[in-house]
Amino acid sequence: MPDLPDLPDLPDLPDLPVLASAPVARTVPVMPVMPVVAVESFDEFVVTHGRDLVRCAYLIVGDVGAAQDVVQTALVKVARRWTSVVAGGAPLPYVRSAVVHAAISSRRRKWRGEVANGAVPDAPAVDALATVDQRDRLRRALSTLPRRQRAAVVLRHYLDLDEASTAAELGCSVGTVKSQTAKGLARLRSSLEAERIRRE
Repeated sequence: MPDLPDLPDLPDLPDLPVLASAPVARTVPVMPVMPVVAVESFDEFVVTHGRDLVRCAYLIVGDVGAAQDVVQTALVKVARRWTSVVAGGAPLPYVRSAVVHAAISSRRRKWRGEVANGAVPDAPAVDALATVDQRDRLRRALSTLPRRQRAAVVLRHYLDLDEASTAAELGCSVGTVKSQTAKGLARLRSSLEAERIRRE
């Protein structure tokens, strides 16, 4: 795997209780009522995987609120056919793919990067500050990538999916995954190097 700095830990995300049942509730007036077991299975899935799906979306769209919107939109669509999704096997890859596609196509908000609040302490802890600084620089570098490149890098190097699984998630060929990932990593390195030079 190419030598890439560790992707950042995300800020604590708020709990997402609205995701657990709102998508199913919205579909009741216009869709047939799903069996109880399917509804419970959907709620359990959201409770188990909701935060990870939001984290994945966040790395693509760059904003916690927008990431929650993306996941909510994807879950609403998935809830409408949850029974058939479950019948098709493990639902996580299917749902994650829906989230990734929704994130790539989302244009509601642009990545704004980190906004500093408050003064820097007079005597900061050097190691902690360096870690935060590195994560911030990586977030900004990641935000410079086109969304498909960003999604490919996130899936390959944050979620650690193989090329075939990434291709399935993105709905493209393995060759496209290789190309998008290589271009994304090259741009990341270039952005990080340019940032390093500016800071010297």
